[in-house]
Amino acid sequence: MAGESLGTRSMCTYVETPDVRILLDAGVSLCPNRFKLPPHPLEFKVIDESRKRIAEYAKKAEVVTISHYHFDHHTPSFEDWLCNWTARNETAQQVYDGKMVLAKNSSEKINSSQRRRAWLFQKTGGKHAKKLEIADGKTFAFEDSTKLRFSEPVFHGAEGSELGWVLIATVEFYNERFVYAPDVQGPMSLEATKRILAEFPDLLMIGGPPTYLVDFKTSTNQIRFAFENLEKIVQKVPCVIVDHHLLRDEGWRKKAGSVFEAAKKAKHSVLTAAEFVGKENLLLEALRKKLYVENKPQKEFEKWMRKSDDAKRFFKPPIDG
Repeated sequence: MAGESLGTRSMCTYVETPDVRILLDAGVSLCPNRFKLPPHPLEFKVIDESRKRIAEYAKKAEVVTISHYHFDHHTPSFEDWLCNWTARNETAQQVYDGKMVLAKNSSEKINSSQRRRAWLFQKTGGKHAKKLEIADGKTFAFEDSTKLRFSEPVFHGAEGSELGWVLIATVEFYNERFVYAPDVQGPMSLEATKRILAEFPDLLMIGGPPTYLVDFKTSTNQIRFAFENLEKIVQKVPCVIVDHHLLRDEGWRKKAGSVFEAAKKAKHSVLTAAEFVGKENLLLEALRKKLYVENKPQKEFEKWMRKSDDAKRFFKPPIDG
């Protein structure tokens, strides 16, 4: 539905079997300040399209999941046109109304910021759910053929990460397994690597290493370890979709060269989310600085840019003129 290779921050994915329709992590966001610039008008156009697509597939879905409470992985109920492209109450209701919502535990293995967001979700968007249930470590069966299985929480990145924990989900239909591993950042954690491989996935979607944060919020050694773990994974899994944090870096493909080489030796595939659905990669955030040079915004947008970040959240940017 959305992702960095499709122009926004997200890993939202729709999965359908003959028994159940599932929308995984129905959130989408933009970075409010990258290269000291707000999102480019093209980014706002893409998040608008992504929101409409997520709403469309939410209508089809019976189950919506929340792996953790970052806003690119769940939809908040407050108004925010700068980062989340959300109208107050309305956007979240479109996603969660009448659904079975399977969500990360809000009180165990969760950091303070996500605990606050989880509490807010329960009081707002979660109220629209037909059923809101803790998913950590649980398996949910649909008819006789489909199982939706959640891991115990694993770290959001490296062991001991201050960013908290996330859930890995497996959709199993007979002997086919799709594993969804959001925000494991590589994975940077050996425990997350083991949990992924223990599921024996036929298809894996994983959040790659945040190479764009080296020497800022992560270390070269952590990134190296993440790539080593990813190399092990692509040698075992026939098809791996790598997206999210890794594709916030314009030079991501070169930096991930060892991963592609490992997959090639095993005769396996490594793709982005865009490539998996037959589209070209659209790395808008990574190319934001170039976008402002090559596609200069119109005067009305430049006027909007001069507002404070708080003000921007309550005023839709003029992206059509």
